[in-house]
Amino acid sequence: MTLRPAQVQDAAAICELVNYHAQRGRMLHRSLESVYDALRDFWVAQDADGMIVGCVAVTIYWSDLAEVKSLAVAPGRQGEGIGSKLVAAGVQDAGRLGVRRLFALTYEKDFFLRNGFELIDRQMLPEKVWRECISCPKAEACDEIAVMYRLESSNSLTTGGKPSQQDARP
Repeated sequence: MTLRPAQVQDAAAICELVNYHAQRGRMLHRSLESVYDALRDFWVAQDADGMIVGCVAVTIYWSDLAEVKSLAVAPGRQGEGIGSKLVAAGVQDAGRLGVRRLFALTYEKDFFLRNGFELIDRQMLPEKVWRECISCPKAEACDEIAVMYRLESSNSLTTGGKPSQQDARP
């Protein structure tokens, strides 16, 4: 499996992966247009046959804050570590850009906790609320859980719950 920045030809596969999980209530839908708009934010996992089997986006919000979002793994491929490797790639890329805090709003709390994130209060994320959440269909009754990964808490990315440089290979 190869992790790499997304390319234009990956947009439809990314959209399909995200919307597969969105239809099952695990994340919000994304239009193909929104995927193209954010394509530079995406990383993909590509298997040996050239299939896109996972994706993640890291969107910058402020000088020290970014969001991990649209994390999706192909049906039948969960449990292989693809999601963790994608998160590791996102963490490493955010660190390269100088971002020190990554957050996610998720229904998959345990996955993020296993990958070095910690629970936080959503009220710690005012930039997020005003930028996107205000137009979300769930804005009045959001049931997602907020988690945060603090890059400044470790000088190097290590294994044991935290993404490693070897896993990320960005």
